[in-house]
Amino acid sequence: MVAVKAQARQRVPESEKLTLNLGFIDLGQIDLLVQEGFYSNRSDFIRTAIRNQLAVHADVVKHTVARRTFVLGLEDFTRARLEAIRAHGETLHIQVLGLARIADDVSPELARATIESVHVLGALHASAAVKTALADRTH
Repeated sequence: MVAVKAQARQRVPESEKLTLNLGFIDLGQIDLLVQEGFYSNRSDFIRTAIRNQLAVHADVVKHTVARRTFVLGLEDFTRARLEAIRAHGETLHIQVLGLARIADDVSPELARATIESVHVLGALHASAAVKTALADRTH
């Protein structure tokens, strides 16, 4: 029997926690729809409502992403990638609609040397030290 060593893969989170405040009447109506079986729970209702609104505005999102040159989806910034950028004397302007990940082994110094600006609509995953180092460059 040959043992195969599986490479550890960094799991892409499927969601981001969001907190919102609703009025009591809206909340009551949602609870009524849940109770009547239209939705499995409050979160199901809210996710469905959000998806419906995103579908209504899909063309606007598509055109804006193209116009503003955002990367749509997941964009990874590894230490090797940032070191190569630094070696070429270049810098990045990160523009992501979705999830931007800066690898855990990227130092704050490397991040500041290579990342000129960060504009993420969605979520930015990076170490606390890197986020602090880039705070003045984040929109």
